[in-house]
Amino acid sequence: MGDIRFLLGVDGGGTHCRVALATIDGALIGRANAGSANITTNLDDAFHNIMAAVGEAYGQAGLPSEAWGETAAWLGLAGANVGNAADGLNARLPFAISQVDGDAPIALQGALHEGDGAIAILGTGSAFLSRRAGVLKLIGGWGYQLSDIGGGARIGRDALELALLAHDGMATKSTLVNAIMTEFSAHPDNLVVFAKSARPGDFGRLTPMVIQHAASGDEQAMAILQNAGAMVDRAFDALCDEGTSQIALLGGLAPHFAPYLAERHREKLITPRADALTGAVELAGKIARGEQPARGGR
Repeated sequence: MGDIRFLLGVDGGGTHCRVALATIDGALIGRANAGSANITTNLDDAFHNIMAAVGEAYGQAGLPSEAWGETAAWLGLAGANVGNAADGLNARLPFAISQVDGDAPIALQGALHEGDGAIAILGTGSAFLSRRAGVLKLIGGWGYQLSDIGGGARIGRDALELALLAHDGMATKSTLVNAIMTEFSAHPDNLVVFAKSARPGDFGRLTPMVIQHAASGDEQAMAILQNAGAMVDRAFDALCDEGTSQIALLGGLAPHFAPYLAERHREKLITPRADALTGAVELAGKIARGEQPARGGR
């Protein structure tokens, strides 16, 4: 393993990033959090936030910055598989070995370890990844405007659409519709003004309301989640074949989706083995050993 003494894993998204530092044998010695690591939105800010978390993790371990040059690092960052921002960041990193990739491969590594199977990452956005015989296949994750099926931003947007349809007499009013209208002072113009400037996370903050009303039996809320579940089913159908034996749901919405999936997928659901940050550290260990793990999946 040459002069590599440490392994660094980074799990970065649009709102925050997490860092874990381990010894070469995998013993955890430092953890830290920082702000957004979205390199497609602002590379400079993402680099600053990542390195701030890195510095804190090394400080916890009592290590000087010189130890960065004895480190193999794997950075799994949301959106890093789109465009060339990953190359720009990788060129600025101070580690002995480093690899920047999307966040789905580290999630899959954490959830399935070395096994074949498929995962759905269901948070504000979504992405779907499978591995078979070492080959990755990634679908989705193109952003909520055109993709991110099953993600909180899309579910929240669908709830606002439902409220306006009900206001216009094109859908049945329900407790969910009433709650949404109350949230916006019972005036449809407020929904339109909100939607014009809302970011994905703003739409996503409406998703717990949908989940709550679905759990109470609201048919309109249940229909939104059923439609989202059907799209997740389509994603798994595109990724999986008869040989796929395990599927994992990850992300903040994962606990709520199983009832809305088809039986053919529910019967293959497993509890994820570990989280994405663990997966990032494991992939750092692979490149420290000279291995070349599969990347991306597009």
